Amino acid sequence: MLYDQINEAITYLQTQTEFQPRYGIILGTGLSKLTDEMEVDIAIPYRFIPHFPVSTVESHKGQLIFGKLDGVPVVAMAGRFHYYEGYTMQQVTFPVRVMKGLGIRHLFISNAAGGTNAEYQAGDIVLVRDHINLQPDNPLRGANDERLGPRFPDMLHTYDRILNGKALGIARKHDIRAHEGVYVALPGPNLETPAEYNFLHTIGGDLVGMSTVPEVLVARHSGLDLTVMSVVTNRCFPISEIKETSVSDVIAVAQAAEPRMRTILGGLLRELEGDL
Repeated sequence: MLYDQINEAITYLQTQTEFQPRYGIILGTGLSKLTDEMEVDIAIPYRFIPHFPVSTVESHKGQLIFGKLDGVPVVAMAGRFHYYEGYTMQQVTFPVRVMKGLGIRHLFISNAAGGTNAEYQAGDIVLVRDHINLQPDNPLRGANDERLGPRFPDMLHTYDRILNGKALGIARKHDIRAHEGVYVALPGPNLETPAEYNFLHTIGGDLVGMSTVPEVLVARHSGLDLTVMSVVTNRCFPISEIKETSVSDVIAVAQAAEPRMRTILGGLLRELEGDL
C-alpha cells in the first residue's frame, strides 16, 4: 500500500511539472527562507499532494518547491513533519520516499538543534557524522517492501564524511564557525531537562533535536546519499549555562544562521556538480 501511495504522489507531481530534480533538500525550523533564493519552477502546497501530511509547526511554509539553487536542479521541502505532531513515522518520512521516486541522488537535511557540546556556540553550523536514535518508533518497522529497500539496512556509512570534510573546508574559507558532531533524536515536543542534557552529553551527543533521524533512516533504506547540517540554536551544556528557550528564540537564531548554512550548501552543490 505504501508503494502505491508513493506512486500516486509522484504521478500527481509529474502532472504539475516536468522539472527533474537531482538533489533533495529538507529545510528545518527557521530555515525555509533559503527557498527565497531559488529560481522557482513551481511551488506546490503539501495539502494538494496525495498522502502528504500538512506541517503544523510555526515557520514551516508547507510547500514542495521545484527549482534551481546556484543553477542546480533541486526539490526542497519548505517545512518538515515531526513525530510529535501526531503523525506516524511512515507519514513523517513519506516525502523522502517521494523525492527518491522523483529521481534525486543526494538528500540534504537541515535542522535547528540544541548544543550539548561545550565547544558549540549558538549560531554554529554542525555537519552530522553520526546519530543516536532515542525516538520511540522507527519508520522501517513493519512488513518490508523490497521494492523500497532491504529489510535490514546497514548504518555504518550513513553520513558522507568526505563531503562533510569539504563542507568544513568551505566554512573555513568563509570564516564560518562549523564542526562535525553526533546528533541525538528525541520525540519532543518539550525541550529537555538539565539532567537529560547532561545524559545526552555523557553518551556522546553533541546535538539534540526532535527530527531528522527518521528521514535519515528512510534515506538509507532507499539507497540515497545524504548530508545533514544542524544550526545550533541554544547552548545546552555545560548545565550552568542553560537558559530558558522559546520557539521564537530558536527561529530567530536559525534565521540569522541561514545565510551561513546557505553558503555551505551552495558550495557542496557546486562540488557535487563538478563546479558546474
